[in-house]
Amino acid sequence: MRIGVGSGNPVKREATERAVTGEDGFGDDAVVEACPVPSGVSEQPSGHDETRAGAVNRANAVLDAADEPYDLGVGIEGGVAEYEGDDGLYLVMWAAVTDGERVGDGAGPSLALPGRIATRVRDGEELGPVMDDVLGESDVARKQGAAGALTGGRVDRTDALRTAVAGALGPFVTDLY
Repeated sequence: MRIGVGSGNPVKREATERAVTGEDGFGDDAVVEACPVPSGVSEQPSGHDETRAGAVNRANAVLDAADEPYDLGVGIEGGVAEYEGDDGLYLVMWAAVTDGERVGDGAGPSLALPGRIATRVRDGEELGPVMDDVLGESDVARKQGAAGALTGGRVDRTDALRTAVAGALGPFVTDLY
């Protein structure tokens, strides 16, 4: 099985690989490849709807961009969202999987952003560069991600995104859909 991930970020490819291989996935026959495509949404998606739309757009774009057809296209998008009745801002992540006919989607964990980080994002900065600045590192999004930093390494970005991809795989791995 050939699977394309709509991103050049190695964390997103690894998250997909973890979700589709092993005894509960498609096994060692699955080949997961990065295929950078546009999300069609803001650089910093805001809200669940826009973040989910970015994931779906990427999954569909992967199938359209492939020189050789993929069996599945995977899109993963991180964003920020508010919840009604809560003043906080949360890191959210969505994944979508498509075979060109069906689309499955799933979300990863939602993690509260600390006030000083949330303020900067609300003021128009993107979360990735803010995390780089706060942590004094570069390319945090290609490493532990905000998820890793916000959980003290208990959940890194790869594992958080793997959960979203695993949820999106539902229609392709069970007859319940």
